[in-house]
Amino acid sequence: MIGLLKRTIAHIAKTTGRGTSLYKKFCKPDGYEWAKHLARWGSLHSVGKNVWINLGCNIPDPTLVRLGNNIALSDCTLFGHDGIVGLLDVRFGTKLDSVGPIDIRDNCFIGYGAIIMPRVTIGPDSVVAAGAVVVKDVPPGVVVGGNPAKVICTLEELLTKVEERCAAYPWIDLIRQRSGEFDPELEPKLKRMRVQHFFGEQPNG
Repeated sequence: MIGLLKRTIAHIAKTTGRGTSLYKKFCKPDGYEWAKHLARWGSLHSVGKNVWINLGCNIPDPTLVRLGNNIALSDCTLFGHDGIVGLLDVRFGTKLDSVGPIDIRDNCFIGYGAIIMPRVTIGPDSVVAAGAVVVKDVPPGVVVGGNPAKVICTLEELLTKVEERCAAYPWIDLIRQRSGEFDPELEPKLKRMRVQHFFGEQPNG
């Protein structure tokens, strides 16, 4: 019965755009499904191919957001406006508007808790680290982090660092065997090996 209800909610949301909040809450679509839903019904300016958007991603001004291909958005926030104009209007008797686009180009990852402010372009092949606050354009092929976000390294340098770490992991051969789908035998084995490696003991549960 519950399965039928979920399928009904998903069908209505996908075909009409209605019941989006119920679809998000009860069906918990994965990031690819959620991105497809937002691309069709979420008022984003445009969304490319192979885009992943976590359910916790916050996009208050979707019409001002353009996403390229191969994008991953974790639980981050993309602001297309600056609410400070309300204060300025009251204090100085002005009538202002402070908005701007966010343009995330191909092959980018935006980390958990990152904030992208208006009038920012994230260059292709770039990474925004967790917790970063991005207030100006990010060049192509770099990793940025901090508040305000600054360049930490190039994407190639990041690749080298990660490859060096992976070379020391006793489970790296298992990672290379992954097919892309959840393996009920492989994943628990990986969990045990990781905990044993890092803490010298087996995981609880």
